[in-house]
Amino acid sequence: MALYSYKAINARGEMLDGQMEAASDAEVAARLQEQGHLPVEARLASEGSGLPAWRTLFKPRPFAGERLVQFTQQLATLLGAGQPLDRALTILLELPEDEAARRVVSDVRDAVRGGASLSTALERQHGTFSRLYVNMVRAGEAGGSMHETLSRLADYLERSRAMQSRVINALIYPAILLVMVGLSLLFLLGYVVPQFAQMYESLDAPLPGFTKVVLGVGLFVRDWWIMLVVIPAVVLLVFDRKRRDPVFREKLDGWLLRRRFFGDLVAKVETARLARTLGTLVRNGVPLMAALGIGQKVLGNRVLAADVLAASDEVKNGVALSTALARGKRFPRLALQMIQVGEESGALDTMLVKTAETFEHQTSIALDRMLAALVPIVTVVLAGLVGVVVMAVLTPLYDLTSSIG
Repeated sequence: MALYSYKAINARGEMLDGQMEAASDAEVAARLQEQGHLPVEARLASEGSGLPAWRTLFKPRPFAGERLVQFTQQLATLLGAGQPLDRALTILLELPEDEAARRVVSDVRDAVRGGASLSTALERQHGTFSRLYVNMVRAGEAGGSMHETLSRLADYLERSRAMQSRVINALIYPAILLVMVGLSLLFLLGYVVPQFAQMYESLDAPLPGFTKVVLGVGLFVRDWWIMLVVIPAVVLLVFDRKRRDPVFREKLDGWLLRRRFFGDLVAKVETARLARTLGTLVRNGVPLMAALGIGQKVLGNRVLAADVLAASDEVKNGVALSTALARGKRFPRLALQMIQVGEESGALDTMLVKTAETFEHQTSIALDRMLAALVPIVTVVLAGLVGVVVMAVLTPLYDLTSSIG
């Protein structure tokens, strides 16, 4: 079965966007009609939405990040306090300030009141809740410990969000530094340097070779600055389109894994994510094969996801998980050894969680080291470039002053 993205109109006349696993687009349309919606579009998720990546940044999501964590924690607390499910959802309906979020909670509550299970009601929300989320809830329903399952799920979501935030925060300062110094450099080249070029031309003074080069670059920036805007924008648009091509994306992900530092960091981040996902699912009663199918979807690196998919086929045939994951030779050996210990001791879920904690800690250390090294390197390089520009335009002036003196 393949993952399809779809658009449909519900009974209220609202446009719905989501994803669904199905054998064909016709099956997607049929299932949407069964849910009382009018299908508008269904396409393979791998084909992309046809929108540039930057457009999706501004697309509101009813539940994501901190809001989803809070919803899960609050629902777990209410159920743990003995509140019936429909009553708990009614209470939670009053909490979100966003209309779209309230509408989702209302739809889930109405479905539960109509006799549907919570997992089924969540699954009908057109991709708002991930497969991992739905399967965790389904496992909690089967095990009769819904509030405990939701508490573990909230912890998983919080840890995942914290890891993602840490990666982003580690890159914010270097990015701001790069942009600000880069703009300063462009200002020097495009505005200040041409002023000196005119002055030296009027004086007909002899200029060193590196000064001529810098002055030439400055005149180019002044006259063709629009190209410095258009060319990067075109490159980003082309890269965004290519990035949605599965073949190109797999080659790019493989290339990243082969880089000495970044490949190791990506492997650690993805290993922590996979181990946390598998450990949480298996601990809550989800079969390992189903957990592997979900774990493959949460990985951002296509090459590692393909390794997990291949490993799931081997596990289906009786091969140990650690052995199957080792075939691709891309997951860290420490992780494979810890998983093997878990399999041999009969505590796979516990060792998977410990593996996640270990690699989350290693990732945190690696990010701190990267930030500690990256900021000085960026600062020195950019300051050196600015210094070269300043020296190039001031050296002839100093020579003229010395000769006059």
